[in-house]
Amino acid sequence: MAKMKIEGSFVALITPFNRDGTVDFEGFRTLLKFQEDHGTAAVLIMGSTGEVSMLSQQERQQIIVETAKMKTGKMKFFYGCTGNNTDTTVDYLRFARANGADGAILAAPAYICGSESDIEDYFLEVADATDLPLGIYNNPPRVKTDLHWDNLLRIFKHPNYVVHKESTTRVGQVAQVLHARPDVAVMCCDSPNLGLVVPTMSLGGHGTANMTGNIAPAEMATISRPWSSPEVSVSFRETYLHMLPMLHFSYSAINPVAIKSLLKAVGLPAGELRKPLKGLPDAALQQGLRAVRELGLDKKYGWTSRELKAA
Repeated sequence: MAKMKIEGSFVALITPFNRDGTVDFEGFRTLLKFQEDHGTAAVLIMGSTGEVSMLSQQERQQIIVETAKMKTGKMKFFYGCTGNNTDTTVDYLRFARANGADGAILAAPAYICGSESDIEDYFLEVADATDLPLGIYNNPPRVKTDLHWDNLLRIFKHPNYVVHKESTTRVGQVAQVLHARPDVAVMCCDSPNLGLVVPTMSLGGHGTANMTGNIAPAEMATISRPWSSPEVSVSFRETYLHMLPMLHFSYSAINPVAIKSLLKAVGLPAGELRKPLKGLPDAALQQGLRAVRELGLDKKYGWTSRELKAA
């Protein structure tokens, strides 16, 4: 079977909650259609943007079952399946595979601060236990472990790996991975402070694994197009510079506080954050609302909430 190919905008979706704190599945349906209608290639459900660490096992399984029913075939549905150890991760992967997932994204298990060699073995062992297409999220700020390109390139020889998301500040690491031409889609975090988007795309990256696409999916789809022609690179530059205020806002608080607070304020289904996280203070939220208006996102997407009108 041909290996899955993903290019473009890979959006890490929020998890919407009802007022009583339960998962809002109609909200999920609305958000998924919003992404599908505006050029998103794939979504990650239950990544860090989806508050996965604060979901129960029952909620995680229910989210997979219910959202997988919403697939139309226009986007790939990946799920965050990292457990707190190897066996738990395998269990999540097998459940996702059995219930309609297109793929899964994995990070190193949090908190244990495993050595690079132990985590390399972990990624290979869990890949051996499934035929689900997988992606690696190299995110040392969240999990401490930081994989070198040598570790990554060895892992990418496994046929089940199809995506690499890099969230360090090392342009050289991205260059080394792309130079080796592994059979995976090389993507990067959209944080402007990490500064990886421009070099990743200019060196031949395949897209971005982003969270700003929650609020601006069409713009992130433009930024995430591989540079197949000079015209694409010009479009990238114009859109990237235009969107810088929103990119910076997205990372103005710990993920997903800023982006989820803004989604709620413009009228998209989001709900509250899971405690102990709280929504942005009003003054900080106003910065995001002003960016929405100045960038014309309210007119483009038809948002008319009271908060926007007051911004």
